[in-house]
Amino acid sequence: NVDIIVPIATPAAVVMQTATEDNKIPVVFSAVSDPVSAKLVKSMDALGGNITGTSDALDTAAIFKLMTTADPDCKYVGLLYDQGQDAYTQAIADAKAYLDKAGIKYIEKTGSTTDEINLAAQSLIAEKVDAIFTPTDNTVMTAELSIYESLAKAGIPHYTGADSFALNGAFLGYGVDYANLGVETANMVSGILLDGNKPATTPVLTFDNGTATINTDICRELGLNYDELAKTFAPLCTKVQSIVTAENFDDLNK
Repeated sequence: NVDIIVPIATPAAVVMQTATEDNKIPVVFSAVSDPVSAKLVKSMDALGGNITGTSDALDTAAIFKLMTTADPDCKYVGLLYDQGQDAYTQAIADAKAYLDKAGIKYIEKTGSTTDEINLAAQSLIAEKVDAIFTPTDNTVMTAELSIYESLAKAGIPHYTGADSFALNGAFLGYGVDYANLGVETANMVSGILLDGNKPATTPVLTFDNGTATINTDICRELGLNYDELAKTFAPLCTKVQSIVTAENFDDLNK
């Protein structure tokens, strides 16, 4: 008999949507990449029902602008993701559209477990792709710690949809400020509980996807200069920041 439910990410949000169909407890999801494709809402503005929330929808084109700015000779890109996650659908479609328009060749490799992602990464290395793109994909993010060394050794930068990937060894993570997303999710909860706002008329909140997080360990291993790269990326981002490889964010403060 809680007053409100806050599921984080798509799988939990879908379960809570089903669980509240009868009792109509308000649901405010957090960090759902594509709530329309996941059928959580009818549209980002005209929601209906008892559910709304915040989205970490990815600006895929912005990531590829960074990729091609860092390497203007990039001609072959690997798309690495888990087909079982809803987050990939729109992002991969946008990626293909961007690459087709730019005349850049691409190849897709997928996996649903860490072992399968490892095999997919090795296949992309064998293909000699110039770079790899992954959207906000929890499966690949979890597997990143087991593939980043091989990718760096092969000279392949991994461009991804969140700073957590860069923490785990990817070359670059690009996306929303998740601390701010959490604050805005809480504000939405407060508006419903205290101010009388209705989920059905509260639009899904999206954010300016402008933070590029560069892993300086990998940057150095790829033979790139962080300071020069940050200066090059600055006009394309709202913020450029650095990180080093660690298993979790808490480790960075030790």
